[in-house]
Amino acid sequence: MRLTLIHPCIGRRKDQPYIRLWQMEPLPPAAIAGLTPDGVEIKFYDDRMEPIPYDEPTDLVGISVETYTAKRAYQIASEYRKRGVPVVMGGFHATLCPEEVSQYADSVVVGEAETLWETVLKDAERKTLKPYYRADSRPSLARMKPQRLIYKGKNYLPIGLVEAGRGCHFVCDFCAVQTVFGHTQTRRPADDIFTELEQLREKPLIFFVDDNITSNMAQAKEFFKELKKLKIRWVSQASINAAHDEEFLHLIKESGCQGVLIGFESLNPDNLKKMNKGFNTMQGGYEKALANLRKHNIRLYITFVFGYDEDTEASFKQTVDFALHHKFYIAAFNHLTPFPGTPLYKRLEQDGRLLFDKWWLDDRYSYNMIPFQPAHMTPERLQRGCVDARAEFYNWSNIWNRSMDSVNRSSALMWWQFYGINAMFRREVRQRDYYPLGDESFSGTLLKVRERGEPINW
Repeated sequence: MRLTLIHPCIGRRKDQPYIRLWQMEPLPPAAIAGLTPDGVEIKFYDDRMEPIPYDEPTDLVGISVETYTAKRAYQIASEYRKRGVPVVMGGFHATLCPEEVSQYADSVVVGEAETLWETVLKDAERKTLKPYYRADSRPSLARMKPQRLIYKGKNYLPIGLVEAGRGCHFVCDFCAVQTVFGHTQTRRPADDIFTELEQLREKPLIFFVDDNITSNMAQAKEFFKELKKLKIRWVSQASINAAHDEEFLHLIKESGCQGVLIGFESLNPDNLKKMNKGFNTMQGGYEKALANLRKHNIRLYITFVFGYDEDTEASFKQTVDFALHHKFYIAAFNHLTPFPGTPLYKRLEQDGRLLFDKWWLDDRYSYNMIPFQPAHMTPERLQRGCVDARAEFYNWSNIWNRSMDSVNRSSALMWWQFYGINAMFRREVRQRDYYPLGDESFSGTLLKVRERGEPINW
């Protein structure tokens, strides 16, 4: 059997190459390849960096879909299905919108694939693919062994992506993670992770892609005690509660932590309550948390989101000033995005504030546009405010001032990387504005499997 795995890009402007700034190894296709039995011939194509050979013989195509890549994924599926090749889709968007995805895929994997993938392949070989596959419960991650041979010959950033845990126990209003995983987390066996890390020794930096490395604090502490022995450098994503646990901060620093991404999201306590992130202000709030992180020399990638109902024109400057005062290694200033299936999306839909029916498929929508009506400003002002905030934080003067911070320059390697990373963020400030979702060169209409998804019986 021949299997083709595709990682779709967000979109592409007509007759222009895709934006090449942050191409890291995509973990989902490697995870699927690792679940594929011996004897299946696997080909992998990354739509961000190479043409897809639609006419190359194959028996099945697998595509992992995110909301931002949905339109492009449907275009790719249409090309294969015109050639009589069946397509199976999975991933976050397939779990959030299974009936929509089933219109463009012969089969949809809803949820996690660990216990389903071999059955999908057997049914495909027998030409008896079902419209939907879904596990009854969250699977063990013990079988997860990414097959990185599929990356051979591709020019990715020299960062090794490793998944230690999946999911998060918080119930943030805007977050698709809690919608997909039901605010739970599962973790891989520690020995499996250490074996994988040994195989990635040549990587100068490891990125633990966990949605929240602190979601199970007790297990995380035991893991980082052992991780120290490997002497690797790593970064990951964490919630702010980690900043108030001195033992945890000591352990992650000793185990090679070079920095963490933490979602501050807003400086306004009323916004945080609406996000279900009131815990951000607990135990002394941001100032106490930042003081603890600084004491342990933890570099910070802090994310902010604008567009909640308490945001005003003044919110942008207040937030940028705060980020500059604390000299964050990097920061993101994003607009609120209502992802389907989230409490946020449902609330905006009920209130009649969504500006598009399925913004991710609407031809009028493009990247960085605001798909809803904010409370205290126009959508255009919200979009411009986010761009201006990025431009201010990443102007050359502020990059230089932040580079002189004692935490940011506490490692020669990370200080050197600081300038390259910040230069890329500076270059990207306006580069993605109005970038199309889907390839503008795609001709014709999307080829549908069925007009409406068949009912999902579970």
